[in-house]
Amino acid sequence: MSNYAYILWIPLLPLATFLVLGLFGRKYFKTFSGTIGTASLLASAVLSIVAAYQYFFVDGKVNGVYEKIIAFKYTWLAFSPNVSIDMGIIIDPISVMMLVVVTFVSLMVHLFSLGYMKGEERFATYYAFLSLFTFSMLGLVLSSNIFQVYVFWELVGVSSFLLIGYYFDKPSAVAASKKAFIVTRFADLGFLIGILLLGFYAGTLDIGILIQKLTNAASPEFTGMATASFLGVSALTWALTLVFMGGAGKSAMFPLHIWLPDAMEGPTPVSALIHAATMVVAGVYLVARLFPVFSMDASALNVVMYTGAFSALLAAVIACTQTDIKRVLAYSTMSQIGYMMFALGVSKYGGENGLGYMASMFHLFTHAFFKSLLFLGAGAVIHMVHSNEMGDMGGLRKLMPITHIAFLIACLAIAGIPPFAGFFSKEEILTAAFHSNKMIYGVALFTSALTAFYMFRLYYSIFWAKEAHVHDHHGEGTLTMKLPLIILAICAVGAGLVPFSSLITSDGAALETHVDMIFSIAPVTLAVIAILIATAFYKTQNDKPAKAAAAFGGLYRAAQHKFYMDELYIFITKKIIFPLIGQPIAWVDRNIVDGFMNLLANTTAKISALIKGFQSGKVQNYALYFFGGVAALAVVFIYLWK
Repeated sequence: MSNYAYILWIPLLPLATFLVLGLFGRKYFKTFSGTIGTASLLASAVLSIVAAYQYFFVDGKVNGVYEKIIAFKYTWLAFSPNVSIDMGIIIDPISVMMLVVVTFVSLMVHLFSLGYMKGEERFATYYAFLSLFTFSMLGLVLSSNIFQVYVFWELVGVSSFLLIGYYFDKPSAVAASKKAFIVTRFADLGFLIGILLLGFYAGTLDIGILIQKLTNAASPEFTGMATASFLGVSALTWALTLVFMGGAGKSAMFPLHIWLPDAMEGPTPVSALIHAATMVVAGVYLVARLFPVFSMDASALNVVMYTGAFSALLAAVIACTQTDIKRVLAYSTMSQIGYMMFALGVSKYGGENGLGYMASMFHLFTHAFFKSLLFLGAGAVIHMVHSNEMGDMGGLRKLMPITHIAFLIACLAIAGIPPFAGFFSKEEILTAAFHSNKMIYGVALFTSALTAFYMFRLYYSIFWAKEAHVHDHHGEGTLTMKLPLIILAICAVGAGLVPFSSLITSDGAALETHVDMIFSIAPVTLAVIAILIATAFYKTQNDKPAKAAAAFGGLYRAAQHKFYMDELYIFITKKIIFPLIGQPIAWVDRNIVDGFMNLLANTTAKISALIKGFQSGKVQNYALYFFGGVAALAVVFIYLWK
């Protein structure tokens, strides 16, 4: 345990930075707050890489299997000898991988923000919020207790709310932050109920012990959960589905995805950090963390699989019609997370059957690099043209050569073109789907082609299409803005070469799977065809996109309006929940609850008005009452004496 004690500093450094900048930044460190925040994250990132090297290549593997190590444990609240909330740090393949992803991407965002956010009035506050988010996310992935996960889960939600609403003077940003907070609160209620169910039946909140008890089909805990039922569904299925509900909210899965596009109101580097590589994959991480338990219940895994596949397809279709570049990337994120989710859904536990689990974690890893690169590249473009709309862009490849090349690399990676990183992780997901569920494989293949199409639609609309018309051309930005793009572009090329099949698997043992080049022909061919179609439609200005939109008619309009999901939620809220539930509850609260309390208060007031004369403060009156009482008692005693 002591060998990994230094890992405690990885989340504590951002926490210290948040406290320092939050309390003193605007007054004492206004100029240097960005440097302080970046230096802190650099230290955390270095420690994360050291921890990853030590765990994966030095002492993490025992008898050919990567073991779970509890590096730190402190009992915070003890409810009974067996049930307590412990603050612990768990070291295993997925927590170490997430450490590297969170700290590295956060470091790139901190570095990029030095130039992008320069001159902001609340510069120190921005870096304080970034540090709070990074601390919360690191605490989440290191938690060894499921309730500890929930504590940091809520902290992630709070810090996301603060960052989305950073421009608090913009009504749209305030509305977006509230929308994200409210939608994820509903999802988190399900997560909390799921935690309580698991803790009640397993008799523990410790993740390791909980997994041990609920993955043993002969244990009384598993038998109790599997046999207890509500509405014909077992308690285990209910618990896991409710836990997944929390993950679906954070990861913007259908139908809880409506907050993600609006969350683009936050600063673009925030979108790269929160909505590309870290917070939105928290749901995937949650399912992966409890995957041994999920694997014991086919119904819960089916919910994960079908929700992920439908979300991936829905988001890809919507992304083909959006004109705001950050919204295209937001729906792209939703689609890719759907890929990770259904990869977990088609997986089994242990050995080669766990290919889907490994593929999901592999895609989470590669996606973090090329999607954060896409968002930061979009930030550089917005910084140049001062607009998010594709119609205001075009021809920027000559004015922004570094951003252009980096963005192109990221587009090739997400499209699954070899030898870029996304190709390797996507192929593993498609292979797992093919061997498990042919329908899901078909959806994944079609979605992959759509991904290539809408990403190159975005690429050509920004960097080609027409001649650039930028009146106040100021270059691509500072060195601190260009350096993260270069580093992430290198990662988007090379991250696929990481030997994930031997590092991160469902049971910790290495897999023998490898990329089958013959199997790859179909997805790569479809991706290339989609890219060629996008080239014909968007490389130069023409009327082909308009004709295609007209040909699809109502489907195109529905996708452009996000299939009216926001309108549906507003209708349900305003026409059903408010009048049929909210107003009756408000009437009961106002007339019965408040009325009863008002009755108590009025009755008390009237009684006090009647008797307040007895406490007038006049001594002679008190003496009169006293002697009157004595006389009354004397009469009583005389009567009784007779």
